[in-house]
Amino acid sequence: MTPPKGPLRSLTALTAALALLTTGCAAHAPTSEDTTVTVFAAASLQEPFDEIGDRFETEHPGTRVEISYAGSSTLAEQIRQGAPADVLATADEATMATVVEAGLADADPVPFATNTLMIAVPAGNPAGVTDLASLTEDGLNLVLCAPAVPCGAAAAAVESAAGLTFAPVSEEQSVTDVLTKVSSGEADAGLVYATDIRRAGGAVDGIGFPEAEKAVNTYPLTTVKGSQHAELGQDFVDLVLSEAGQSVLADHGFAGT
Repeated sequence: MTPPKGPLRSLTALTAALALLTTGCAAHAPTSEDTTVTVFAAASLQEPFDEIGDRFETEHPGTRVEISYAGSSTLAEQIRQGAPADVLATADEATMATVVEAGLADADPVPFATNTLMIAVPAGNPAGVTDLASLTEDGLNLVLCAPAVPCGAAAAAVESAAGLTFAPVSEEQSVTDVLTKVSSGEADAGLVYATDIRRAGGAVDGIGFPEAEKAVNTYPLTTVKGSQHAELGQDFVDLVLSEAGQSVLADHGFAGT
């Protein structure tokens, strides 16, 4: 099982430390003296970045990786507001550009993966969605990402390419929020990344459509200016770009650049 990240990882570490005190074992557990590398990553990257983070910790004893997952625009805004981060990975280049323009990227962002949209419907497709045009039918509860979020910008691109007009019942701040509403049956359909269909297992069905090729999202990452652990942050970037990191991303359905 993949260990939790962020606060959950910290809670797990605390629980483990208490267990060691109880049993008298001498095994290593994360302590306040460990160095922590903070990564801000697009929500769609959670599974592969959890794996890459675990590998990074193994290769860097005494270093913990805390990863905050959210919509890319939310993460970019947090960095612009001064949130401490060592690495930023977004789901599109436009959002990363806002951080570069603010002078907060410590290096030129590097593309490391691509992703495309698919239609997600609840398992069994109860609303009978067949293609992109189906998403405009009256009475269909469609959920999309907000336009400011990379998956929302991609949805707008395919909408334009197909000459359609969507009327979503809600617009979410991250692709995982869209996926949750579809998998729970709260929505009849949504547009998510192909990798989200894969990670949802049997909770949703995926429907491909040709217009998706008009909106391929390129994921870039960079180290963040003012990082307290710039060298380790660059090491994390290098691991993502390495053959091992790219293999993990491919295993989760991401395409190369």
